Amino acid sequence: MPGRTLARAALGGALVFAGIAHLTFARRDFRAQVPETVVELSPFSTDQVVVGSGVAEIALGSALLLAPPSRRPLVGTVAAAFFAAVLPGNISQWVHRRSAFGLDTDERRFGRLFLQPVLVAWALWATRR
Repeated sequence: MPGRTLARAALGGALVFAGIAHLTFARRDFRAQVPETVVELSPFSTDQVVVGSGVAEIALGSALLLAPPSRRPLVGTVAAAFFAAVLPGNISQWVHRRSAFGLDTDERRFGRLFLQPVLVAWALWATRR
């Protein structure tokens, strides 16, 4: 399996898994990442934001796995935009010192912020020819 195909499949599988986690066993941890401003400025509760983002992750992961070659660059761009859009949640978790997913120190929460650019680059690289 070529490198980009493997990278795309791994990212798609990880997104589907994360989306399922949003809806089931890790729901409480994902709530820790929802910024208060998102809830204050929207008609959605924290739990609804978690559920919605979980559904979006399952859809994006499935699209990464199943999209025909001609659509993969678009799917990769949407996935990259999604990863950029959730960065404020990671920042909120760090700023408000919320422990979740084993991120129980300021250093770990801060270090997690650097994963988002990697995910953006991964989504774009894995979906290009």
